Amino acid sequence: MGANLKEVRERIKSVISTQQITKAMKMVSAAKFRKAQQAIVQVRPYADRLNRMLKNIAANTDGGSNLVYNQEREVKKVLLVIVTSTRGLCGAFNTNVVKSAIATIDAKYSQVYKEGNLSVLCIGKKGFDGLRRRYPKANFNVENMDLFLKLTFENVALVSQEIMNQFANKEYDEIVVAYSRFKNAAMQFAEVEQFLPIPKQEETTQKKSKADYIFEPDQETLLETLIPNILQLQFHKYLLDTHASEHGARMTSMDKATENAEELLKALKINYNKARQESITKELLEIVAGAAALEG
Repeated sequence: MGANLKEVRERIKSVISTQQITKAMKMVSAAKFRKAQQAIVQVRPYADRLNRMLKNIAANTDGGSNLVYNQEREVKKVLLVIVTSTRGLCGAFNTNVVKSAIATIDAKYSQVYKEGNLSVLCIGKKGFDGLRRRYPKANFNVENMDLFLKLTFENVALVSQEIMNQFANKEYDEIVVAYSRFKNAAMQFAEVEQFLPIPKQEETTQKKSKADYIFEPDQETLLETLIPNILQLQFHKYLLDTHASEHGARMTSMDKATENAEELLKALKINYNKARQESITKELLEIVAGAAALEG
């Protein structure tokens, strides 16, 4: 019985120690989450409006070199950008993004993969870990795996511009991004969006209306600067969305882990008290039995 009491005491100490860790991680994630949430909330309306304008411009202007990012080609070479976290302990956050990427590859790019023309750019280690074994023939790029450590627009723009140049140079025919769209701390949605070529504007009416844009100084000069900047901002939004989703998921996960530890502590303490009472009762019975034996 003494050994059982000791085992329960050790388990209680272990759970208390784990609970302290989960509480600390929750507090750290909460602080990071507030900053990440503020960043995406400020950028999203601006980025979404520019993205709609980009699709409209691409759909309603004449083709030319300035619209190289709008050119649709036969899809023979594909780049998948998968944006996840590098650390775990954030519930199903990373798993959901990886599953979305796998579903997209299997549904749309299985032939591209079989031909050895699927490349994967990993931002965050968990995406690399989730795909490398399933797709050993894919060409993995891990140079920007730690991009979240320097998540400024300038640093992200270097990566997005390189990707855009690769598309313009016909190194890839299609570029898609798997990421997690942030809604709130408890809700994140894993999505895969086409980055390039620029997706066509969805028609909301039966009759398509042509946008009436006035370009100053001229269409070509303006679009040469405008379109790359909008695309860079859109790519930056993918990372900000995922960054906020990561910390929201981790904060929620650590909060739940802390609650579970509290429930486990209650159960362990009840078991400990029961075992202690049994031990005391046994000792009393042994004393009474010994006294009775002496009297006899």
